[in-house]
Amino acid sequence: MTPVPNWRRVLRYAWSVRLMLLAALFTALEAVLPFFIDTIPRGIFAALTFVVSGAALIARFVAQPRTLPGDDDE
Repeated sequence: MTPVPNWRRVLRYAWSVRLMLLAALFTALEAVLPFFIDTIPRGIFAALTFVVSGAALIARFVAQPRTLPGDDDE
């Protein structure tokens, strides 16, 4: 596997990456919060993770102009 030539730009500007990071945060919160707070309904973060992961998958296939090569405004 070879990374795309503009991987830094993709990492910085792609919505799919941002949404995957948000999904990872929800997964971490689901694991950690029950130790501190027991009033959050069970499975809420699992549902949020599912929705955000689906949005990241969709965003991966949508043109994101700031990630395209040739636009060197970094």
